[in-house]
Amino acid sequence: MHNPLLERSTLPFEFPDYSALEAPHYLDAVRHGVDGQLEELRAIAQNPEAPTFENTFVAMERSGALLRRALMAYWTVFSAHGTDELREIDPQLQALVSAHEDAIHLDEELFARLVSLDAAGLVGEDARLVSETLRTFRAAGAELDAESKARLRALNSEVTDLSSEYSRRLLAAMNEAALHFADAAELAGLSDGELASAADAARAAGHADGYLLTLVLPTSQPLLERLERSGSRRRLFEASLNRGLEGENQTLELASRMASLRSTRARLLGHDTHADVVLQEATAPGLDAVRARLAELIAPAVANARAEAEELEKISGSPIMPWDWAFYSAAVARERHALDTVALREYFELDAVIERGVFAAATRLYGLSFTERFDLPTYHPDVRTWEVFNEDGSTLGLFLGDYFARSTKAGGAWMNSIRESASLLGELPVVTNTLNIPKPAAGEPALVSLDEVNTLFHEFGHALHGLFSNGVYPSLAGTSVPRDFVEYPSQVNEMWALHAEVLPGYAAHTRTGDPLPDGTVEALEAAALWGEGFATTEYLSAAVLDLAWHSLTDGELVEDPLAFEQRALTEAGLIPDLVPSRYRTGYFKHIFDGGYSAGYYSYIWSEVLDADTVEWFTENGGPKRENGERFRTELLSRGNTRDPLESYEIFRGRPALIEPLLLRRGLAKEIKA
Repeated sequence: MHNPLLERSTLPFEFPDYSALEAPHYLDAVRHGVDGQLEELRAIAQNPEAPTFENTFVAMERSGALLRRALMAYWTVFSAHGTDELREIDPQLQALVSAHEDAIHLDEELFARLVSLDAAGLVGEDARLVSETLRTFRAAGAELDAESKARLRALNSEVTDLSSEYSRRLLAAMNEAALHFADAAELAGLSDGELASAADAARAAGHADGYLLTLVLPTSQPLLERLERSGSRRRLFEASLNRGLEGENQTLELASRMASLRSTRARLLGHDTHADVVLQEATAPGLDAVRARLAELIAPAVANARAEAEELEKISGSPIMPWDWAFYSAAVARERHALDTVALREYFELDAVIERGVFAAATRLYGLSFTERFDLPTYHPDVRTWEVFNEDGSTLGLFLGDYFARSTKAGGAWMNSIRESASLLGELPVVTNTLNIPKPAAGEPALVSLDEVNTLFHEFGHALHGLFSNGVYPSLAGTSVPRDFVEYPSQVNEMWALHAEVLPGYAAHTRTGDPLPDGTVEALEAAALWGEGFATTEYLSAAVLDLAWHSLTDGELVEDPLAFEQRALTEAGLIPDLVPSRYRTGYFKHIFDGGYSAGYYSYIWSEVLDADTVEWFTENGGPKRENGERFRTELLSRGNTRDPLESYEIFRGRPALIEPLLLRRGLAKEIKA
């Protein structure tokens, strides 16, 4: 079998030849890559020459080129187009990677060489590489005794297997939960285009007729805002809420077992909880600080949510139910602010939002330009590719957009890297954005909601973080920053979605070409705080649930995950029966198969920096070229080459203040910073 991954691609940007790649190629390349890197690391560890920065730390950074190439190609396609063939090999591949990471970090000879280097004379990024590498090794158990290392390897292997199985079952559960309606009357409120798309989805899923509503990953489903029949809304809401609870694709037991094993592993590593382990690598000072931040936000957020519910009940004429919240919330926006959020979709066509909105803002701020390419073999026909250029015409990298939902794609939205910009390796960045926008019927425009507009800007903020990477060493480059900092650049980029100098460029009625009606932006600004009670409460619920699962102590096993979930939320002062968590245990992919375990608090933690940064841009004239250049130079390009909070303070001129976040979330009156 000729395996294209075993050699460096000859395509531009060393782009993977996805047209030639099949599932066995990835597994074969990872096996070869693991063996090859272990051989390289063995040579480093056993080098008879005295350890130097170059022959030890830099040599490690250069190692594993084949493995890195194979994994980055695989992780991109697996999450976005995880065919049956890829899902069949995934458990083996993930097990190989987990065991390989242990083989590196638990290698006594290699670690001894690392710690023997006198790094006192190093400065800047070189010093950062040494300190971060040693911290990573120690956090992974490098200083454990032989018996404990063997136990750690077994725990890591079992957690990896459970996580892979959770991912497999969740995708199947999402597809199973897609809701079939026989009669179009049950879907009153949806547009003709949405009905046509739902009919196409039903045929694709094997139904002879009718309409199929597919699910997105969070609890709240976008169509709840538009479905006019309460019974239909309830069916959709309950299908979303009950994913993973029962049947052959139930995920609760997997989640409980994973959390228990993580708690056992934490004790082995000398910590009380898994959360304590994770927070070693965060910008937050510790678990108590995170809990305190969440606690101070919960009470006012819940109070705001209850006040919103009272307003909704005045319109509905009856107690508000969770499945009715979005529908009547849109009615409040229409009544109070003359704002029809459903009708707004006609002004947001996907291509226009991308090219005249997302890209145009990047041009205004950073001088970037974009040229679509059609010559590179993507992993799915829906994937689009753009070459990105700096203001001086030099190539910055490649950007791939994969926007439409499909049954092989994980839910949600994310950014991936196929290549990372690090000068040591001489690579240009290749980054992807993946979303789950329902694909329109043939001939229909791809309309997106205001939330999806924000998501497009958000994910492109991650892409900019990867594209602008200007470090030397790959382990410190781009988005390789602490988990509770990585969301910050993407959240900042959301500010341009409705900015007065950006919005008119892309918001035009799909059929008439008319601009947004006069007063729309003002209505959106006036309505900005409406719904923040619900939004903040559902987010805080997910953050609290994550920490509850990952604050278990050594070996504690939760027998009834649903009761545990309910108790954790209500004891924290949350109201899950009225405002459900953004994610429940059965479909909380972020924490059980997404790298956010004990880290979902990151969004609100990063939002403190984000809101303070938005204030800086506003004070300094908005999307001006010089403002973008400062943000790019001092923050976006830095990655983890220096402490991210140091980068923030250099950019901002001071530490972040919390007041802008409190004002944004409508909490300023209740909380004193």
